[in-house]
Amino acid sequence: MSLRNYLDKIRPNFEEGGKLHAFKSVYDGFETFLYVPNETSKSGTSIHDAIDSKRIMSLVVLSLVPAMLFGMYNIGYQNALAAGKLADATCWGMFLYGMLALLPKILVSYIVGLGIEFAWAQWKGEEIQEGYLVSGILIPLIIPVTTTLWILVLAVAFAVIFTKEIFGGTGMNIFNVALAARAFLFFSYPSKMTGDSIWVAKDSIFGFGYTLPDGFTMATPLGEIAQGTSVNASVCDMVLGLIPGSVGETSVIAIAIGAVILLWTNIASWKTMLSVFLGGTVMGLIFHSTGATPIQWYEHLVLGGFCFGAVFMATDPVTSARTETGKWVYGFFIGAMAIIIRVLNPGYPEGMMLAILFGNMFAPLIDYCVVQSNISKRAKRAK
Repeated sequence: MSLRNYLDKIRPNFEEGGKLHAFKSVYDGFETFLYVPNETSKSGTSIHDAIDSKRIMSLVVLSLVPAMLFGMYNIGYQNALAAGKLADATCWGMFLYGMLALLPKILVSYIVGLGIEFAWAQWKGEEIQEGYLVSGILIPLIIPVTTTLWILVLAVAFAVIFTKEIFGGTGMNIFNVALAARAFLFFSYPSKMTGDSIWVAKDSIFGFGYTLPDGFTMATPLGEIAQGTSVNASVCDMVLGLIPGSVGETSVIAIAIGAVILLWTNIASWKTMLSVFLGGTVMGLIFHSTGATPIQWYEHLVLGGFCFGAVFMATDPVTSARTETGKWVYGFFIGAMAIIIRVLNPGYPEGMMLAILFGNMFAPLIDYCVVQSNISKRAKRAK
């Protein structure tokens, strides 16, 4: 018996009057995760598209795979580099070490996040949505590799409950769920999210990797700039991603592959993505020309989480601007704000998280102003 036939066979148990009706939302969640719901509209004319929300989420997760895989390799690379064993380490060994370090965080993120969503849907008697499929992989990619699991549990629970479910669930949240989790960690446990001691995994795992001495530190390029010291990494290293940083944010090449997937499938708006880089470029040129920062404009774009945020966070269709003109304004605002925070706030050298959250907050206002402007222009033409 095929899985499809088995699910159809047990369906009556979860329908109204069935002995397992109380768990109908759980059944629906598993069925829609595996298959497209076999439902038709009861009234009106509907046009069915092969791309439903589940497939959109799956494509976004697919676009994150290059950054995730390189992040795994870079975890092992930074560990071997810090131990002075880079010449002895193998590419496969470094990748396996990074995989062993990252997989527990991914599993915890999905178990906690989906567990809360299942419980919430069961409590409210609603269908389980697929929205957390993307957030579940994003959260481990935007935190340091040394983040402990119990802190990650708190961050995921906070983000899912107070950023998503309280606002009505998938498609109703104002702020990006993954960034809300990172903001929770940043403000609640700042010592776990900032500093020079959090970017390199320090313990061997099942014989892979190297154990580093207590007190070992390694700053990110942005951290070195904030401290007024010279940057050891070259622009080539920054583009390749062989620098310390959050797991998925270091490799511009891997992020660019994900961007191509998102743009090719029309999931992300090229206007939003491009305008973020334009905003960062303009503000970077202004600050560098006035002597406010020694960083070149192009270095701003490849440092920290700028590229990752521009491609995967700012383009979130739920929390970003939806009008065509608004997308340009929204993206430019985020790019410019990220550089402003970096340069003018030396205590927080990475400004992308706050810039996108500010952009999320102003996105409805931006759309409102664009719509009202169009209404006013049409009214004038009608006179």
